[in-house]
Amino acid sequence: MSTTTGTTTAEAVDASATSLLRFATAGSVDDGKSTLVGRLLHDSKSVLADQLEAVEAASARRGQDTPDLALLTDGLRAEREQGITIDVAYRYFATPRRRFILADTPGHVQYTRNMVTGASTADLTVILVDARNGVVEQTRRHAAVAALLRVPHVVLAVNKMDLAGHRESVFAGIAEEFTSYAASLGIPDITAIPISALNGDNVVEPSAHMDWYGGPTVLEHLESVPVGMDEAGAPPRFPVQYVIRPQSAEHPDYRGYAGQIASGVLRVGDPVTVLPSGLTSTISGIDALGDAVDEARAPQSVTVLLADDLDISRGDLIAPTAAAPATTQDVEATVCHLHERALKAGDRVLLKHATRTVKAIVKALPYKIDLTHDLAHLDAPEELGVNDIGTVVLRTSEPLPLDPYAVSRRTGSFLLVDPADGTTLTAGMAGEAFARPAGEASAAEDGWDF
Repeated sequence: MSTTTGTTTAEAVDASATSLLRFATAGSVDDGKSTLVGRLLHDSKSVLADQLEAVEAASARRGQDTPDLALLTDGLRAEREQGITIDVAYRYFATPRRRFILADTPGHVQYTRNMVTGASTADLTVILVDARNGVVEQTRRHAAVAALLRVPHVVLAVNKMDLAGHRESVFAGIAEEFTSYAASLGIPDITAIPISALNGDNVVEPSAHMDWYGGPTVLEHLESVPVGMDEAGAPPRFPVQYVIRPQSAEHPDYRGYAGQIASGVLRVGDPVTVLPSGLTSTISGIDALGDAVDEARAPQSVTVLLADDLDISRGDLIAPTAAAPATTQDVEATVCHLHERALKAGDRVLLKHATRTVKAIVKALPYKIDLTHDLAHLDAPEELGVNDIGTVVLRTSEPLPLDPYAVSRRTGSFLLVDPADGTTLTAGMAGEAFARPAGEASAAEDGWDF
């Protein structure tokens, strides 16, 4: 029995000093996603001895002679019994060069919503393809979801190369077809790697069977790829989570606004605008972990002090006056519907954006994407069902400072929530806010009653 032990802290350098990469895996059923993740964890020595023993015992009960590394991520009992991935499995590990949060997502079409959940915060997505089957419908679907979610880096892992004779021509053909399709979707960075997750070829260690390949292994690429979503370089956005007013003898006039910087850099002296009110002031101070600092950047949690005594509460957004987002009550967005209860025009929902929640009405469903036939647009659907991806037009009861999702994944995203029981219904990605045409009535005047 193997005695592999966890070494993410004992043998690695201080992980807190390394960068963090969030990545997700996706692919068709039986392409080997969970096996790849298990191999990655095992060969990078990120598996504890008791975890490996449990996997070996479970594999033995299923009549397998060697440990099934997929069981390291297939954590649900139903997953282990059926041999498939159902839910998103999150795993955390580190190497001397980087820390990782990975999301192993299901491959079945009925779990599209789970892939959206796992990839929504990812800097990179690994899409697996069986070398024997090549690019299939589900491969294209996963590439489309990655493009929709603006995942900046995609790795095509051509798996089971051992069953394709380790032939370079097989890999080259698949890589060319996928790269062409992914590029047409607007994915900016695509890397193809031939692997055998079962045998460990090109996962952590280079393969001795594919000497024609001179690129990085999967782990080497994960360790070196630039972290795509550099929130510190985006326009500054600071959603207010809590107003701090101690009203103590030591701090009689203290009024701070606490929260996490969603993007960009805040500096003392910056002129800012508070949205949606439009009030303006200047940053007079920034407190980070109890210390006054001159600047702070995403994703730090800080307390911001302003030069003026303004009426600010939870849900307001502080942004630089020169680069403040427009506010709107009319929202057009691409959404993935997550709940078994369908979404229909006329539905009244709550829209949760950053720290703000407002009432909203679904005005229209312009189209949904046909996930079974080349991602064609189906105009004016009656509803969006679970796992459906489409567009919605919403009217909100109050103005919202929404960024386009293409500009910021943090402040361009939102959730639609059932007002009756708080159930999350839909994940949304805002498009450009569009102004109401001249002469069109306001929300209170055109029959949309909140």
